[in-house]
Amino acid sequence: MSGTFDAGDQRRIMGRFATGVTVVTTGDNEARWAMTANAVTSLSLDPPLVLFAIDTRNEMRRQIAEHRCFAINVLGADQMELSNRFAKPGPKDFDGVVLRTGTTGAPLLVECLAYVECELDRTYEGGDHEIVIGRIVAGADSEGDPLLFYGGGYRQIGSEP
Repeated sequence: MSGTFDAGDQRRIMGRFATGVTVVTTGDNEARWAMTANAVTSLSLDPPLVLFAIDTRNEMRRQIAEHRCFAINVLGADQMELSNRFAKPGPKDFDGVVLRTGTTGAPLLVECLAYVECELDRTYEGGDHEIVIGRIVAGADSEGDPLLFYGGGYRQIGSEP
């Protein structure tokens, strides 16, 4: 059975699936790259793998392929501004963002709720996106409420739609 499913319908329907909000980072001290992502999931515990999806037109694809590593930074409920900052196309502004360099060399957002550092494992084509799989080599978490995305907007635990 094949056919065309309306992209607007897909966006609306899948928007009913609440997700966390992350910022994926890569690069080094010379050049840092970041993008907001909510198509993120844990894939395997043994080996420890995570995945995220990235638009094939996004420069971040090339940067991750070049650096062979990335970090997924999980945003807290008070970090909407960071999500918006790194969701915009084009060069990213890291001014005022507290960073540290991870064991892979990827930049880490110090004030995030949690993070995992990954070495690039492999990628797969997925329509207009690429599925990026990373092997987790380090990570940490802290207490707090997550920033959520639902129905085309930000939410917090216990907030009304």
